[in-house]
Amino acid sequence: MNFIIEGGWMFMVPLVVLLGVVIVLFFFGLKNNTEKNSKLIKSISLFSFVFGVLGFVIGMLAALGAIANTNNNIPPQILAGGLKVGLIAPTFGLIIFLLGRLFDIILLWKREG
Repeated sequence: MNFIIEGGWMFMVPLVVLLGVVIVLFFFGLKNNTEKNSKLIKSISLFSFVFGVLGFVIGMLAALGAIANTNNNIPPQILAGGLKVGLIAPTFGLIIFLLGRLFDIILLWKREG
């Protein structure tokens, strides 16, 4: 769970909540498999991915602003570490997106099967 703190709580905590919502909707969908459930899972999972990318863009804008205001040379290790931390939120959002799509495929298969 260290990646939640490392990735920035402002974006990671809502992503964890959205993951929980997608999982709960999937289990509700197993009991009551409706089109509304599938659409909600699709929408929330896509929102999670875009929200993670937004976190990356905002973080990179702040980092690039800080680098521009620095007169010293920035070592490549610090830049690589910053990129690694910056990519945590979009990666987690992508995982939620893929999980949501997988859940949607399962519910669709169950509905038509």
